[in-house]
Amino acid sequence: MSSLYFTSLNSGSNGNCYYIGNDEEAVLIDAGLSCRETEKRMDRLGLSMKKVKAIFISHEHGDHIRGLEVMSRKYQLPVYISSATLQHSGLKLNANLVRPLVAGATILVGTLLINAFLKNHDAADPHSFTVENSATCIGIFTDIGKVCENLSTHFKRCHAAFLEANYDEVMLQNGRYPYHLKNRIRGGRGHLSNKEALDLFISCKPAYMSHLLLSHLSADNNHPDLVRDLFTGQANGTHIIVASRYQETPVYTVCGSKALPAVISQPLGQLALF
Repeated sequence: MSSLYFTSLNSGSNGNCYYIGNDEEAVLIDAGLSCRETEKRMDRLGLSMKKVKAIFISHEHGDHIRGLEVMSRKYQLPVYISSATLQHSGLKLNANLVRPLVAGATILVGTLLINAFLKNHDAADPHSFTVENSATCIGIFTDIGKVCENLSTHFKRCHAAFLEANYDEVMLQNGRYPYHLKNRIRGGRGHLSNKEALDLFISCKPAYMSHLLLSHLSADNNHPDLVRDLFTGQANGTHIIVASRYQETPVYTVCGSKALPAVISQPLGQLALF
């Protein structure tokens, strides 16, 4: 059971939700679509909510939690969420379904291992994740202001990854956003640019990485063709996919061939809420 299956159900400021699982169980990373829309997209892909055993929440922004209350209640799904994220979210969750999320912890969901680690983003207690088994690792790395040691260390272990490529620097600079919003996006606790994401990909991509899903693209400050071409030129055998903000991607399969090394995440210090 070394294979893992994964898809982006949606990726962007209008909603984020990622599915990762095996033949027996799966998890959702974030729940930024309505429950009904999540069900529709999974049904079109032939995926069953019966396999989903838990939801992991990266941070409290609405595009990551919009469908969480209904989905958790309807399917009685445990929600792994940090205490600070829950406090700042305004969510009303069944207390019996809330599970603690602490950076550096490894959580077992069936045979899936989920690692949570801190990232740079303007939220109360933001986390990124890897989902893995004994031989295969998939990373979910979005809503990141800048590359840190945690991100580069975990990226080096991934057979596949969702990686934020939010904006093109020239398009952002020349675009319609007000100055304060431009600075929020590029200020180190906002989002990752195409160039920053590409630099990480070039410097840290393991030879066995088979899929990279470019994620959380800005509707105003990026373009799928631009970022796809940028990364395809450096792919060296990695399949480059742009995760859409309008529809689900196909379900991809990845299978590792050897045991993965252990990893220790580093603290990032206090992260400010914007």
